[in-house]
Amino acid sequence: MMTTNNAEAPASTGEAVLAGKSLIQLEGLTKVFETEEVETHALSNIHLTIRQGEWVAIVGPSGSGKSTLLAVLGLLDTATRGAYLLDGLSVLDLSPSDRALVRNRHIGFIFQSFNLIGDLTVFENVELPLTYRGMPAAERKQRVERALEKVGMAHRARHMPGQLSGGQQQRVAVARAVAGDPLILLADEPTGNLDSKNGEAVMQLLSELHKGGATICMVTHDPAHARTATRTVSLFDGRIVQDEQRR
Repeated sequence: MMTTNNAEAPASTGEAVLAGKSLIQLEGLTKVFETEEVETHALSNIHLTIRQGEWVAIVGPSGSGKSTLLAVLGLLDTATRGAYLLDGLSVLDLSPSDRALVRNRHIGFIFQSFNLIGDLTVFENVELPLTYRGMPAAERKQRVERALEKVGMAHRARHMPGQLSGGQQQRVAVARAVAGDPLILLADEPTGNLDSKNGEAVMQLLSELHKGGATICMVTHDPAHARTATRTVSLFDGRIVQDEQRR
């Protein structure tokens, strides 16, 4: 059963006070992977608040916990202990069906590998998550058209993913993420499979979405892309070692 909790988590070191409300609050979040021989702490005692309107870049070396943190934030994985509030809702102990519902309605995903379905058109790929909501066809059509227009891909609505370049496929993936009007966009290395020109185009698109009011949390290895964000959170060995507010 879903429950709410409005308690504030401790702010991360160096975090500025922002006007937007807290969308994500992590308190003492820890993720441990166990085998018969070893116990690995992928995340250790994470305290983090992400507020409405922020663009947070999560950086750090390979193995620092970036992808694990994003998976927990996106309800694709669960923490071992700690607290996670999403817009005031405690989500760590939700049932699988409730987690899927929250994920579908409140979180938009942008993956490095695009994750488009090859035998569906561009329109159908963007529409699919809305179909799972049971949304009426007319509203789905309006949302999909608006999202594709926003990313400059309306003219490709009837094309198949295989007919698109990598940059175009990522734009479609962004449209799919924003069509549901999520609370937050989670981007996992969104330019990782793109050449520099298409990568810069996707970063410009994310910048435009942020200026339009989107809240973004992005994992990146690229220092230049991290500097585009309004805040950078650095991880090392599963811990936050720096939290820098840029503007």
